[in-house]
Amino acid sequence: MTDLHQAARRCLDASDPEEKLRLTHDTWRALQAGELHPDSKALPPEPIATPGRPPRPGLVEARRVPQRGLGTSEGRAALVHAIAHIEFNAINLAWDAVYRFRGFPDDFYRDWASCASDEARHFAMLRDRLAELGHTYGDFDAHNGLWEMAAKTAHSDLARMALVPRVLEARGLDVTPGMIERLRGVGDGRTIAILDIILREEVAHVAAGTRWFRWCCERDGLEPRATFVQLLRDHMGGNLRGPFNRPARLAAGFDAEEMDQLAALAIRP
Repeated sequence: MTDLHQAARRCLDASDPEEKLRLTHDTWRALQAGELHPDSKALPPEPIATPGRPPRPGLVEARRVPQRGLGTSEGRAALVHAIAHIEFNAINLAWDAVYRFRGFPDDFYRDWASCASDEARHFAMLRDRLAELGHTYGDFDAHNGLWEMAAKTAHSDLARMALVPRVLEARGLDVTPGMIERLRGVGDGRTIAILDIILREEVAHVAAGTRWFRWCCERDGLEPRATFVQLLRDHMGGNLRGPFNRPARLAAGFDAEEMDQLAALAIRP
């Protein structure tokens, strides 16, 4: 196989987590080695209702995912599981961008294949931490919000770059510092060390979304700030949860004017 789009689809379709991780790392290495290339003559992308995933965890509405305190091993395991589920979905989101969107510069595909490899490594670290806490991936219910947004934006590379990395994934930049503080309060240094790595590397992933969102705007003759706000209104009612991690978002390519716009739209907790 030399077509990167089909290699990405193979990663997407893998349902066993170990197989998905192996294929992800192998595909990223093959791309780096020059063995894979986006094929302009490849078959058009097909709709994907659900990417490959194991039978568990069970998927429920977000409001039905229980909130647990961190004072017990069970509560910390539930938190680690929730983050692991986000990272598993993020692997699929990155590969879907590679598979679905055609005609981009090679750097677009390298960015998202690299992101997929990072997310696979994050998932593996969290899965191992779950095992230390006496659990495995699938032991707790989860929700499917990330992939649902991927499905809603499958028709538009502009909307995908705006709303998945720059809204849903960027939310991780906002909430992870608070998680770390809560975990510090219960002395869970092992999980904190993992979240520190994830937080640092997710800045680059959100930055990739910013870069390619602006590339799409330039291609389409659109002003980025106004377009971003309009997409938020069209797809999310213009409402976002705040507060925002301003330093991390600025490092991820948001500018000061965008941050002021987000603050004006934010729903305070």
